[in-house]
Amino acid sequence: MNQLYTILIFSLVLIFGCNSDSDDVVAPANITIAFSHYWEDVPMSNSDFNSLNYTNDHGELLSIERLRYLISDVEFTKTDGQTILLEGYNLVDVTNQTNLSYTPIEKIEKGTYSNVSFIFGLINEKNTDGTYNDLNAASWNVPSMLGGGYHYMQLDGKFINSNNDAQGYNYHAIRAADNAGANPTFPQDTFFRVDLGAITIESDVEISIAMHIEEWFKNPNSWDLNVYNQMLMPNSAAQILMSENGQNVFTLEGIN
Repeated sequence: MNQLYTILIFSLVLIFGCNSDSDDVVAPANITIAFSHYWEDVPMSNSDFNSLNYTNDHGELLSIERLRYLISDVEFTKTDGQTILLEGYNLVDVTNQTNLSYTPIEKIEKGTYSNVSFIFGLINEKNTDGTYNDLNAASWNVPSMLGGGYHYMQLDGKFINSNNDAQGYNYHAIRAADNAGANPTFPQDTFFRVDLGAITIESDVEISIAMHIEEWFKNPNSWDLNVYNQMLMPNSAAQILMSENGQNVFTLEGIN
């Protein structure tokens, strides 16, 4: 009889223990990353393209005709230093108003995080030639003579040059390469991590990120379009300047 009581008590402990554990389980949250775009704090969309309405830090009047850029590897850092990496990428196409928001496949634990970040472009280990069919179809490839892989950004338009003529510019960010040809070399990484700061996630959430486009031409390097306008992909010095400026482009706009 004592043995029977012992079995019954043990069974009840297991049942109520399991129910208690299930009550404590917190469902993970869906994360959506949404991008908005500004010039000197004025919202921009593709309806503002193709007009010479903007003046950069160097004083050149310019337009934007195309803007596409790649972000990848969203990462959340817990207060104890542990990280949660949501692998994947998103090609934001402002010109065609596509992929302005991105929802990673993986969900994330609710709680407070000391930082959320993403990679602008692709880390070198993932920036391999021909790997991603959707990026191949989007003509996002970098020529093999420059090391292959993929673009980080295409920002194109026109500006009024020092002769007062309209001239095209192609502000294309890639992995900086020297010695274009069969065996290019890579002087410095030009992808970069964007740190957005602390956030608290209590439910499914949309993280709004602002791109301040004027900063590509401004900080810390005042960009002279008369000097750096086209053929910038094989110019490793220009690529390094772009990467430096890009680290001041993105800010956390809000959490909804």
